[in-house]
Amino acid sequence: MDSQSNKSNRHLQAAICYSGSRHAASPSVIVIGAGFSGIAAARALHDASFQVIVLESRDRIGGRVRTDYSLGFPVDLGASWLHGVCNENPLAPLIGRLGLPLYRTSEDNSVLYDHDLESYALFDMDGKKVSQELVSKVGKTFESILNEACFTHHFLWLLALSSLFYNSFFADHLQTDVIRQDHSEDMSMQRAISIVLERRPDLRLEGLAQKVLQWYICRMEGWFAADADTISLKNWDQEQLLPGGHGLMVRGYLPVINTLAKGLDIRLSLRVTEIFRHHNGVKVTVEDGSTFVADAAVVTVPLGVLKSNCIKFEPRLPAWKEEAINGLGVGLENKIVMHFETVFWPNVEFLGVVADTSYGCSYFLNLHKATEHSVLAYMPAGQLARDLERMSDEAATNFAFMQLKRILPNASPPIQYLVSRWGSDENSLGSYSYDIVGTPHDLFEKLRTPVDNLFFAGEATSMDYTGAVHGAYSTGLMAAENCRMRVLERYGELDIFQPVMCEEVPVSVPLLISRM
Repeated sequence: MDSQSNKSNRHLQAAICYSGSRHAASPSVIVIGAGFSGIAAARALHDASFQVIVLESRDRIGGRVRTDYSLGFPVDLGASWLHGVCNENPLAPLIGRLGLPLYRTSEDNSVLYDHDLESYALFDMDGKKVSQELVSKVGKTFESILNEACFTHHFLWLLALSSLFYNSFFADHLQTDVIRQDHSEDMSMQRAISIVLERRPDLRLEGLAQKVLQWYICRMEGWFAADADTISLKNWDQEQLLPGGHGLMVRGYLPVINTLAKGLDIRLSLRVTEIFRHHNGVKVTVEDGSTFVADAAVVTVPLGVLKSNCIKFEPRLPAWKEEAINGLGVGLENKIVMHFETVFWPNVEFLGVVADTSYGCSYFLNLHKATEHSVLAYMPAGQLARDLERMSDEAATNFAFMQLKRILPNASPPIQYLVSRWGSDENSLGSYSYDIVGTPHDLFEKLRTPVDNLFFAGEATSMDYTGAVHGAYSTGLMAAENCRMRVLERYGELDIFQPVMCEEVPVSVPLLISRM
């Protein structure tokens, strides 16, 4: 630890020493993790005159937001969309004021979540293009299957937003004998789909249509970064979907988090190994044995890291908190980014390959549409993503390229490539959280609930915006406000009329959105 770190550590030690009803220094907080939630919490507490130190195990900030510039232009290897391009999105004011452009990949939410059907180009394994008519027809069948499995008012609202699919069929076929209501015990989405097809022979598909249906399931799995046989039927649709569709961050997310982090005391390459809490403070130990003390701590490490038990909590976390950590699922989605000499693919937002199983299907995002760079991103999820992580970067890229060659035989090899490995990255151990079969949705709220002077934030602590950047950001602000109130309450200095985060001012510059 350098002299500056020791100096700051002494200041933090002094911060928890006080006499009478006042403390000797400004209230202090240690934020563990410099991802979006950690930086949001640190920013808010710093602006509320708290002494804040951020401890980050990586050699960079951002967490699962990682904008790479090695190709000569920005590419997000982690989070890359703003889900809900609207002023109601908590991140919209900041993105708007920064003037960062968005490329909208859907006009509004649909069952496919992140794209509009007219921007697809699907092919079979022989490279023959699937007709738009068949893709649309199978899409309506998939909607019907989901309706039979788990119709809710939330799902109807979701369908109503999708002018592409919603029609009078659903108004005429609302049923109460759906799978979710028929079974008291939870089951996987895959099992529910199978039961629907057993009950409804008219929804069964064969041949090419069946392969297209598997591709739809593949895209659902991509949304959750998990296989359909692990996704909860009861809770899969509990996420709050903001209106406005989905916008790709054309210049990446890094400018946003860099802006939030400006002026903060962030210590990189410091891996936390132990968090000790007592009645008037916390002591945090890092890998080299150095310790930091403060009034409170905000824990924002990914759910996968919490699950690994690489951070020891002393005393042990209560049983209900451990239940939340162990009960929530962590999905995996990776990106294999391929930079080509020229563009040789159709002018659509993405390419897809249909197959007999969702595992065999492929999905390529066409970044040329948004960025004008000749780049395709292959995006495997679930078991396929785990299998590809066992390969070298070169082998994984070759696998992705061979999938592309199936549909475009004249494709030229990439001149550069990037491969993400969120599952094997010891600082993330997964992409983002989701509801697994048999666990209640309120585990997200339990994960967010403070334990004494420990506060928790991150996308896995968001009941409404699980897996989203704005979910991580929102929970960081909530943790900061809860922490501020708890610490100042203890010192008798709480002013309920001065919250840590005031209402955001209206966006003076509108979101810069392009399309097609």
